[in-house]
Amino acid sequence: MAVDLGTDYLGLRLRSPLVPSASPLTRSLDTARRLEDAGAGAVVMYSLFEEDLAAEEEALARFVEGHEAGHAEASGLVPPLEGYRTGRDEYLEQLRRLKEALEIPVIASLNGTTVGSWLDHGRALEEAGADALELNLYYVAADPGESGRDVEARYVEVTRALREAVSIPIAVKLGYQLSAIPHLVRELEAAGADAVVLFNRFYQPDIDLERLEVVPVHRLSTSAEALLAIRWIAILYGRVRLGLAATGGLHTAEDVLKVLLAGADAAQLCSVLLREGPRALGRIREDMVRWMEDREYASVAELRGSLSQRHVEDPAAFERANYMKVLSSYEPAAGVWR
Repeated sequence: MAVDLGTDYLGLRLRSPLVPSASPLTRSLDTARRLEDAGAGAVVMYSLFEEDLAAEEEALARFVEGHEAGHAEASGLVPPLEGYRTGRDEYLEQLRRLKEALEIPVIASLNGTTVGSWLDHGRALEEAGADALELNLYYVAADPGESGRDVEARYVEVTRALREAVSIPIAVKLGYQLSAIPHLVRELEAAGADAVVLFNRFYQPDIDLERLEVVPVHRLSTSAEALLAIRWIAILYGRVRLGLAATGGLHTAEDVLKVLLAGADAAQLCSVLLREGPRALGRIREDMVRWMEDREYASVAELRGSLSQRHVEDPAAFERANYMKVLSSYEPAAGVWR
C-alpha cells in the first residue's frame, strides 16, 4: 500500500508537506518546475519587500516632481511613464507565470512590519492568482522605548488589516525572539491568520576586522536549528486551531519527520535547496516514504502530532525540566576537565 504524503495546510490540500520556502529559487520557472517534479506540495515565492516598494515610490515621486518644478505647464513636460515597471509589477508577472506553469499551489510572500500599503499589495497578489499569502514579519525590535506588547500589537495589527483586505488564506511567519509565543499565536488566530510559520531566520551582521566595517553575512542553516521549531510546534499543537508550518534547519527526512511528529502540517525547506538544488527535495521525499513504510505508517495524518507535548509520556520534556536534565547529564571528553 502506497504511503499517503498528503496534508492540509492553509485550507489547501497539498500532495506533500514539503514546501520550498521564500527564496530566489522561484525566480526561475525551470527551477520551480523541477521542485514540483521532485515532490513539492506547494511553493512560496521570493519575498516582496516593503522597503523596496517604498523606495521605488519615493524615487518615482521625486522624478515627477523634479520635472514639474518651475514650469507653468508642468504636466506637458513630464516624460511618459508607459512601460515603466516597478518591482511589484515584475513580482505580479512572475506570480502569473508560476500559476500557469505549476499545478501545485503558489503562495506569495510579503515582507514588512507596518500596515502601510500592504492592503493594496495584498489585493493585487490575490487578483494575480496567489493561492495564499505568507506575511513575513522580519522585525528587529531595537527601540528601547518599544515594549514586547508593542511588538506583538504591531504583528496583530498588520495581520488584521491584511485579513480585512483579502479573502485568500494568510500565514504569518514569525521570528523566535518573542516573549510569549503561544499567546501571540492565539492573538494572530483571532486576527484572522490561517497558519503560522516557525521560525524566521534573522541574518546577523558581522564585523570585518580588516576594513573595520559592519558587513552582511549569509550563512545557511544546519539541522540543529530545527530543534527550536520542534519544541514550539509540539507545545502549540492541539492548543490552537490554525495551521502550523516549520522552517529553519530542515535538511533531511529525519528533520522533516520530527517536525511532523511534533504537529506541523507543512515543512518549509530553504538552505538545503539553495545548497543542493531541487534534487534534495526528491531525496528527502524518498527517505520519508522509506521510513514510514518501515514503521507501517500509512499517511502523514497518522503520524502528525503523535509526539506533541499533549501526547508524549513526559510533557515536561519540552519545558524547563528537560533543560535541567540535559545540563546534569553532560559528560566531557576524557581529559578535558583535567
